[in-house]
Amino acid sequence: MITDTLAHLSRYRGLHKNLDTAIDWLAAHDVTALPNGRTVIDGDAVFVNVMDAELRDAEEAAFEYHRRYADLQIDLTGAERWDWAAEGSPLVANAPYDAASDAGFVAGPEQASGKLGEGRFVLFFPGEPHKPSCQCGVCTHLRKAVVKIEMG
Repeated sequence: MITDTLAHLSRYRGLHKNLDTAIDWLAAHDVTALPNGRTVIDGDAVFVNVMDAELRDAEEAAFEYHRRYADLQIDLTGAERWDWAAEGSPLVANAPYDAASDAGFVAGPEQASGKLGEGRFVLFFPGEPHKPSCQCGVCTHLRKAVVKIEMG
């Protein structure tokens, strides 16, 4: 997991070729001007999903994880809390990972958390349990972009 300001995003060049593609695209485009939905950047290797989201209570939310994609999360309006865990355990025995949606859900202890908004991002890598879109302060709704970066 990496969190930083968007102004420093280019510092992470060289970690993965698809992350470099995302960094270049974000530097050349105004993500706030995108419509809600999926915008293709490089086929299925890099794309961005823009959405409106109702924020949830972190205590009641499960950690999600992905195997194929990293999530580069950027708040466009509003702010959110995120939580991260080094590992998780299945919510129920044999809880399935859904390859079609590249998502699984686990329980685990929060080991780091932060707040987005104000020009910040958080990048969650495959296999890292994380809880995005959680309430912080009085904000209950936000508009956000999630850049999906294939890491396999």
